[in-house]
Amino acid sequence: MDRRKFIKSAGLVGAASTVAIGTPAIAQGREKLTMVTAWGRGLAGVFDAAVHLAESVNAMSDGTLEIDVKAQGELVSGLGPVFDAVTAGQADMYHAADYYYVGQHPAFAFFTAVPFGMTPNELHNWYYHQDGHKLHLELGEEFGLHSFLAGNTGPQAGGWFKKEIKSAADFNGLKFRMPGLGGKALGKLGASVQTLPGSEVYQALASGAIDGTEWIGPWADEKAGFQEITKIYYTSGFHEPGAGLALGVNKDRFNGLSKAHQKMIEVASAEANLWNLHQYLANNSEALVRLQAGGVKTLEFPDDVWDAFGKVSKETLDGFMDDEFFKKTHDSVMKSMKASAAWDALSSGAYARQRTRVLG
Repeated sequence: MDRRKFIKSAGLVGAASTVAIGTPAIAQGREKLTMVTAWGRGLAGVFDAAVHLAESVNAMSDGTLEIDVKAQGELVSGLGPVFDAVTAGQADMYHAADYYYVGQHPAFAFFTAVPFGMTPNELHNWYYHQDGHKLHLELGEEFGLHSFLAGNTGPQAGGWFKKEIKSAADFNGLKFRMPGLGGKALGKLGASVQTLPGSEVYQALASGAIDGTEWIGPWADEKAGFQEITKIYYTSGFHEPGAGLALGVNKDRFNGLSKAHQKMIEVASAEANLWNLHQYLANNSEALVRLQAGGVKTLEFPDDVWDAFGKVSKETLDGFMDDEFFKKTHDSVMKSMKASAAWDALSSGAYARQRTRVLG
């Protein structure tokens, strides 16, 4: 069965989760694209990236191409309906983390993050100069998408917990929010893993619906207010060492745009990707200082917990190797990551160690 025809005929998932979406606008040489997002309005960093991209396109086109950004809940509610709205042609594009859609295909995870995967530099090496974007487009063919990287959170924290993690056994029965394949790996340690939109995480943590959550890093986490609920914060995680955000454009809609407008979207996505990464990196250290001054206890997982993370991460990835496209993407990522790490360890890694030694 043609998946695109099936989605269009089936309509959006969950009528109660959506509101009516109009036909894409085309008038007198001017185009208007509707962007639905996985993010609550004003959610630090992630929603900023979507708005920044749209504003760049609007400016470059001198008003001939306008992107109208809709926050989570304004046109569609829930993470799945964001994807479905675009693949069904009822919205023009989405801004989200593609690992929210591993239920559609597990290879979507590689375009956000996989456990023990790529740092931002490694991801960008692969995406822009090796097979990454080509594979992103190939995956999109099945769903009628033309996709781009369009944001990056940088390395993410291990998360917020109501109690300290002394061993891997402490994850057994823990109700924890973690999307993507990292969440599937944590489930192998006995955690009850949930995927919640960012706008719902604070209330879930505050109410006790979850015992802990990962979100992003000090700046975004501080903005979300998790320090008001718990003071236990693990600052390094295994699950997202450099999480990419994605722009997924309905392929038919993208192909109907002029070459100039297509290029504007491509360029604006790449610029938003860089801008957003450094938005996080520029703000994280000062936010961490404020969190610590407010009584937040910053911790690292014990080595035996890291060992357990490594074991279940490998099991999780291995569990999808029967899928030909997943394996092809995995092998491409691993080859690129190994090549990037070889030089990085000898250059910037050595430099960082020596700078700390010399300057203190």
